[in-house]
Amino acid sequence: MTKVSQTQDRSAREQEQFLDILSREDALARFDAALFPRAIPSERRRLADALGAALADDVTAPIDVPPFDRSNVDGFAVRSADLSAAGEGAPVRLILNDETIHCGTSPALQVAAGTATPIATGGQVPRGADAVIMVEHTQPAGPDAIDVRRAASPGQFVSYAGSDIARGEALLRARTMIGSREIGMLAACGIAEVNVARKPRVAVISTGDELVQPGEVLAPAAIYDTNGAIVAAAIDENGGEAIFLGAIPDDEAKLESAMRRALTDADMLVLSGGTSKGAGDLSHRIIGRLGQPGIIAHGVALKPGKPLCLAVCDGKPVVILPGFPTSAMFTFHDMIVPVLRKMAGLPPRSDTKVSATVPVRIASELGRTEFVMVSLVEGRDGLIAYPSGKGSGAITSFAQADGFLRIDALADQMPAGSAAEVTLFTPHVRVPDLVIVGSHCTGLDLVTAPLAQAGLTVRSIAVGSLGGLAAARRGECDLAPIHLFDDNTETYNAPYLVEGLELVPGWRRMQGIVFRKGDKRFEGLGAKQAVAAALTDAACIMVNRNQGAGTRILIDRLLGGARPEGYWNQPRSHNAVAAAIAQNRADWGMTIAPVAHGVGLGFIPLAEEHYDFALVTARKQRPAVQAFLNALGSDAARAALERAGFRPA
Repeated sequence: MTKVSQTQDRSAREQEQFLDILSREDALARFDAALFPRAIPSERRRLADALGAALADDVTAPIDVPPFDRSNVDGFAVRSADLSAAGEGAPVRLILNDETIHCGTSPALQVAAGTATPIATGGQVPRGADAVIMVEHTQPAGPDAIDVRRAASPGQFVSYAGSDIARGEALLRARTMIGSREIGMLAACGIAEVNVARKPRVAVISTGDELVQPGEVLAPAAIYDTNGAIVAAAIDENGGEAIFLGAIPDDEAKLESAMRRALTDADMLVLSGGTSKGAGDLSHRIIGRLGQPGIIAHGVALKPGKPLCLAVCDGKPVVILPGFPTSAMFTFHDMIVPVLRKMAGLPPRSDTKVSATVPVRIASELGRTEFVMVSLVEGRDGLIAYPSGKGSGAITSFAQADGFLRIDALADQMPAGSAAEVTLFTPHVRVPDLVIVGSHCTGLDLVTAPLAQAGLTVRSIAVGSLGGLAAARRGECDLAPIHLFDDNTETYNAPYLVEGLELVPGWRRMQGIVFRKGDKRFEGLGAKQAVAAALTDAACIMVNRNQGAGTRILIDRLLGGARPEGYWNQPRSHNAVAAAIAQNRADWGMTIAPVAHGVGLGFIPLAEEHYDFALVTARKQRPAVQAFLNALGSDAARAALERAGFRPA
């Protein structure tokens, strides 16, 4: 995101507010009205190069297809009147003409009364014939005659000239997207070149000092430029020609120069970042200097995607997407793709929609249309849509989701059990073979790897142990990974099972206190002593785990009701806990030994917990479940788990 110059006064650096938030529908309507109608540039392309393009003009058939009356079978060209009385008990004998009509051969002889001409499939029906009799319905009667035991009707097994495509007929309409079928139709008419809409050239710019291109070394506090690659790919997918201009640093002059060059060479400009109206976001302010009418909409009642900026500069669309990847891609697909496809002469996208049930309550912000990405699994009574909880900054949310559902701007939630319409990202539902919902563990990938190699799809949704148990009880998954300690029985997991669930032992993993090596507040102490020391130091910040996680239960037991600084920082994975401590955003937390050792942190063992699986008994015999159970018990999986620091059960 772009910073203002230091010479500007403080008021210019303060956070601005979105004063004119438009609804999604109003923003789209204004953007469309500012751009269309407009002429769509065209170009001539050879048929071989036209795949995926949109026709610029209607195409009229220059010839009949087929261009002559054509036989549909191997047999004999005949006069149907000669065979009106033919039957099994009363065959009719026909004399064979002295020619055989092959494909590409013009007939030389007329079929006279009482005669027939041998003809191949695709051969031209000769003069005098009005039907073809299949060879299977004839019997040789010497070298020069056949007996026919079936009557023939006029036109039998004959495709007449122009019966497929008639000369002068509108073959394809303008804006038709050319696929393999359309290419076949054009080729059948002898058309070698067509006028197609020229792909709009779309310049793509990412903004921010923090951005590093993939393949380069990642510096501290830097991130890889995800948006540049994914936006460029989405442009190509939707009829445009992406021109990626790289990431521009946080410098107003450099950014303006890059934007001006882009608008000189391209038909459209798409930026990501620099649109939130904050003190460091100037992309939207530069637009006012690039052409008229300028900004059409800045701030749309969408979630994610509120900071979206839409502009038109001297007839060319300029779009500034939010910086977070998920926000950027949602707004691009929902708001920009319709305009891009229109500029490319393509029809609107025809997205597939399916009905599904939402298993959990989804809170929503009143006044903003919200799009929630979901993963689909098969439930007892149909599809279940699990919302992604990774946030608008997570690129995996978009890549791994099956589609999204929409929550109306007038609703503040979608209650659990609601029926929802899910718009798919792909034409078909990709229901996985195996669904695992519950606690997160890096060891899970080691067990499921052989399933992926065998062609089985596995979906793992991290919602914590308690969330996984709830999903298993509702029949929404095959297995729920859990690690829950019961104080009454002093055992793991088994006391939490209900009828219809059975326990599958997994592996043991050491939970403990994690800290930066060399921190004297923790070095040499046991787990309970380390937590006690942390609680006496007001400057010592912890990082917690999410509600419902088995690790969270252990933490709360250790804290004994205390709520130290950092308690409400509740990431959903062991890796996130370790990262917070390694990056000095927190001083201590709880994670598993393999994760702590993997990033070079200090680790104080607390307890070896049981990471097991609650198996839905009714799903036990499914092939994918059996494949998982076999993999879990295999020597290869056990060895892989041991190498990673786990102890197989």
